[in-house]
Amino acid sequence: MGVLLSGLVRNRKALIGMIIIALIVLIALAAPLLSEYNPAARVGRPHQPPSADHWLGTTRIGQDVFSRLIHGARTSLAVGFGAGLLITALGTALGIIAGYRGGKTDEVISFFTNMVLVVPNLPLLLVLAAFIGQASPLVIAIILGFTSWAWGARVTRAETLSVKHKDFIKSAEMMGEPRWRIMTFEIFPNLISIVGINFIGSVIFAIITEATLEFLGLGDPKTVSWGMMLYNAQKASALSVGAWWDILTPCFALALLGVGLSLLNFAVDEIANPRLRTGNRLSRWTALIRSGEGRL
Repeated sequence: MGVLLSGLVRNRKALIGMIIIALIVLIALAAPLLSEYNPAARVGRPHQPPSADHWLGTTRIGQDVFSRLIHGARTSLAVGFGAGLLITALGTALGIIAGYRGGKTDEVISFFTNMVLVVPNLPLLLVLAAFIGQASPLVIAIILGFTSWAWGARVTRAETLSVKHKDFIKSAEMMGEPRWRIMTFEIFPNLISIVGINFIGSVIFAIITEATLEFLGLGDPKTVSWGMMLYNAQKASALSVGAWWDILTPCFALALLGVGLSLLNFAVDEIANPRLRTGNRLSRWTALIRSGEGRL
């Protein structure tokens, strides 16, 4: 764990990614202090362009886009991190149990894992959301959590199978340690990097999927989120009438958050798999070759 944290601090991608994520989270937390308008109230003329009064313009019904953006960040982040945590917890627990226990337990968990993997995820989500109706962000997060854990379980199981044969695991078993303690305190700490990658990837997936479901009209229209901003802008034909700020603002926010999370994900992957850090070696070799040519 300490090696991973120290590696993240020294990694440029991780540093940039964490700065972007921290900035978005801080703005979301301070939304009531940063916005003077109610995000659901009509406070200006329809499709008013960006101005000193409305920094990012207004929507078709006169709502302040900036207020909706920073308040919507709260919903999108809550769904993303909540669903990501649920996906990671389920996938990690089931993967470790299946990999360590083996036998019938492994067969049953692997059966359900393969069954979930075979079913196309996005069509399943569309069907469930359409069946429920106007799904709230909490319902969307729960649906995502219980339908998207299989990939993490498969990867965690594979890593557990390689760790369970290590000497320290055998020593713990010979000392009579309970299985739950071995899985929790011996195996799990050695899978932190895999769990971290799974969590970050799940957050990205959850945020994009929530925005997609809401953009398609399957979310709660009373919710203030980036996905509902896209849905309302699309319904108002924002681009057709020249109100580019109405639809590009949530698109830029989603892209920026995706970039931050992706950079952090790439950094964790590089730290966990040193073979991916060839770029640093190539830059060092290039510097050595140039310094050698300079001496000549």
